[in-house]
Amino acid sequence: MQTATSITNFLQQPYALTNEQISFYQKNRFIKLKDVLNEETLNFFNDAITKTVALLNTELRPLEERTTYEKAFLQLFNLWLEDEVVKELIFSKRLAKLAADLMEVDGVRLYHDQALFKEPGGGITPWHADQYYWPLETDKTVTAWIPLQAIPLSMGPLEFSAGSHQIVSGRELEIGDESELLIQQKLKVTDFKHVIEPFDAGEISFHSGWVFHRAGANKSNEMRKVMTIIYMDAAMKLKQPENQNQVNDWHRWCPGATIGEIINSPINPVLY
Repeated sequence: MQTATSITNFLQQPYALTNEQISFYQKNRFIKLKDVLNEETLNFFNDAITKTVALLNTELRPLEERTTYEKAFLQLFNLWLEDEVVKELIFSKRLAKLAADLMEVDGVRLYHDQALFKEPGGGITPWHADQYYWPLETDKTVTAWIPLQAIPLSMGPLEFSAGSHQIVSGRELEIGDESELLIQQKLKVTDFKHVIEPFDAGEISFHSGWVFHRAGANKSNEMRKVMTIIYMDAAMKLKQPENQNQVNDWHRWCPGATIGEIINSPINPVLY
């Protein structure tokens, strides 16, 4: 099944970044960009991704029976391998070029994608840095956080600690109650600005692997629907894993990759 020609064409068109926006990202390691997706494209993929998540989701337990992490969202990975329509968004040149331009690299390849659907009443997403989980040699990584609808503060939009990629302590924590408590305490005694804002429809954020971020609970009666794409430098090499989570990620997201060599597995294609 192919998307409409207008949507396919739109996803190939570049988004014009200014030098000021690139500088902002390099300093703060996150940025929010408005109107990255138009209304037609957003509605189309909202429908396609929602259907795919409903088909693949196996979490049927009530929220009160889950851990803090499990309450945060329904999490499904590599939807591009499950649905050809969703693949068009994941392989979008428009988004991949944005990732490359923000990181100031020549090209990017896919690490993996994931849907993060925070249910009505779903809990917080604790403070954490993503790259704790990734066996990647450099910090040339960025996640596109793509809301499939407008996200007011009541639904739990992504929050950032601007420039907090400079903090080393806390990088050893996996996401959970401990990371929420300890990183929050650490950030309170630093000068890094806590940015919490709603997202407009079509607005997307990009954040680096080592910048600390969280999200609030979903206090609304609607599902908070988000798709994410994790990009890495096209020349990224696999490093020696430093924890069991990185070992797990190596075998799951970089199958067959060799330590010290460029990650060029069949599920890590160059997207731009």
